Amino acid sequence: MLVLAADQLAKYLALENLPYQEPVEVLGDFLSFYLTRNPGAAFSLGEEVTWIFTIALAVVAVVIGWLAATRVRSRLWAVTLGLLLGGVLGNLTDRLFRDPGFGVGHVVDFINTPWMWFFPGMSPAIYNVADIFIVCDMIAIALLVLVGVHMDGTRDNDRKEENESAGDETLLGAEGDQFASGGTVEGFGDEFPVADPDAGIPAAERGLPPLSEGEQRAVEAEAEREAEEYEAGREPGHDNGRSGSGAQL
Repeated sequence: MLVLAADQLAKYLALENLPYQEPVEVLGDFLSFYLTRNPGAAFSLGEEVTWIFTIALAVVAVVIGWLAATRVRSRLWAVTLGLLLGGVLGNLTDRLFRDPGFGVGHVVDFINTPWMWFFPGMSPAIYNVADIFIVCDMIAIALLVLVGVHMDGTRDNDRKEENESAGDETLLGAEGDQFASGGTVEGFGDEFPVADPDAGIPAAERGLPPLSEGEQRAVEAEAEREAEEYEAGREPGHDNGRSGSGAQL
């Protein structure tokens, strides 16, 4: 609102005090005032399609307002877009309410700096306060993008560190498989229950102390003996109780 007010006040003073299309020197060739009305864009381009610029300014104003309301969480972005919106509204006000009519009004320009933006075959740019804020804030937006400042207030370095820290974590926690003994996985309730440590152990043997080394060897020897007896029972000619069935077959 301050930019809009400053722009419209400057244009009012220019219209009241400056001769139309006559140069008024302020600082020699560095700065002068030259009051004119521009129906087109910069350098008077598109003078016959003023309504297109009116629509374009309106669209830009709506987009900036939408971004400010839904995306912006950074003070730098808020200030930059606010100043840009003020400049856009300054020229849009001219398009809507100045002569020759609604939507096709001519923008009031009066600032002339011949040493800036001079191209062979083209007249020096004559602009206004709104144009200054539009150009400067477009440069500011480019700088914010280049240095990695996002509209939500985060920076590229912050997002990189966040992604790296997130990549170090597993579903079971940053330190690996962390869970309370006999409970569920920490942070996941009953979604990932811990396996029963007694699964596969006969009920009569649960809770017994572990076997000694000698007992373990005895169990292994008994298992080997039973395996040998089983293999011997499968050899041809050995009576394993199935010979009758074999004769019948």
